[in-house]
Amino acid sequence: MDKGRESRWEKDAMTVEIGFALVTSVALAAAVFAVALAVTCLFGFSGSASGGMLTGGALAGAAAGLWRLVRVLYRFDVERRKGR
Repeated sequence: MDKGRESRWEKDAMTVEIGFALVTSVALAAAVFAVALAVTCLFGFSGSASGGMLTGGALAGAAAGLWRLVRVLYRFDVERRKGR
């Protein structure tokens, strides 16, 4: 693989992969938070229990989203370096 300037298709592929990583990470974070919200509503938590559950869901969602973002971009970089 040429180590010089990237071709147009390589730049386009990178742009698509970044978009894919962002969309899927936001979707995963929202799904994790939705589970916490559903549990809160299902069990009828109120007050500090509800706040703690939603805060935990937001933190877990953010962590899961960040993990997905890094994982997708890292996997893309590994494949790109292999020349696939």
